[in-house]
Amino acid sequence: MKRGLDRIMPIQVDFYNASQILTPGAGYLGEYDYSLNPYVGCSFGCSYCYAAFFAPPEQQASWGDWVRVKQNAALKLSRIRRSLAGKTIYLSSATDPYQPIERRLQLTRSLLPILAEKGAHLVVQTRSPLVTRDIDLLQRFDRACVNFSITTDSEAVRRAFEPRNPPIQDRLQAAREIAEAGIPVAITMTPLLPVVDVVAFAERVSEAGARRFVIDRFAETSGHFRAGTGETAQCLAEQFGWSGDRFREAVELLTTALAPNIRAGEAGFSPSYLLSSPAPR
Repeated sequence: MKRGLDRIMPIQVDFYNASQILTPGAGYLGEYDYSLNPYVGCSFGCSYCYAAFFAPPEQQASWGDWVRVKQNAALKLSRIRRSLAGKTIYLSSATDPYQPIERRLQLTRSLLPILAEKGAHLVVQTRSPLVTRDIDLLQRFDRACVNFSITTDSEAVRRAFEPRNPPIQDRLQAAREIAEAGIPVAITMTPLLPVVDVVAFAERVSEAGARRFVIDRFAETSGHFRAGTGETAQCLAEQFGWSGDRFREAVELLTTALAPNIRAGEAGFSPSYLLSSPAPR
């Protein structure tokens, strides 16, 4: 990979050598042994993304317009001497490992064989159909799960909150392909955005072949180390009339429709919940 600045896409791209590649699980992901972020920043640039608050203050306003690439990620991972056998790894906590730049760089793809060979247990978090490209590698894991972020049933809502994201139907189709390949799938409705028809939405996500479902509200800021949902998303929610009562009503209906395989908040992201059964060989 190339060092320095590049314009691979209409975003600023910076290649650099990271000092480490695995981060011990903490906070919301405290049950994981490690999180792994191949990139810093995310060009999907969702309006509600909490990860923007972990960027330097001067870069928070331009979240979505820049990405830093850990060009030595595969080398760092391959040189780890401690055993990763049975260790749970969350890919990724502060970026989407299958954001558009991955199509060309294939950085995430380069990490999967190493993790599989080391015996790690993997949870992939993405909103990108590009993950279907790596079905062959995901099938190498004894335990793996792909979490698809599908936050609404409305394209109008998607375009308002997450305009750079793939269409809803494309994500549902990709989830179905992953599930049909024998890789467990979870649908993460996190945060749950305004939903037009809750019952029909429950049917759509259940038909995607998911084994697990996760639901959550906007992230709330607490203290100095818990980033929350930005003001832009909060204002959009008000414009769509997404009140606390409407949210709670939607959660109740979804919970009933998707029981018993749905969890709320942190419990839904537990590796023991997502990786409770091995992927079929």
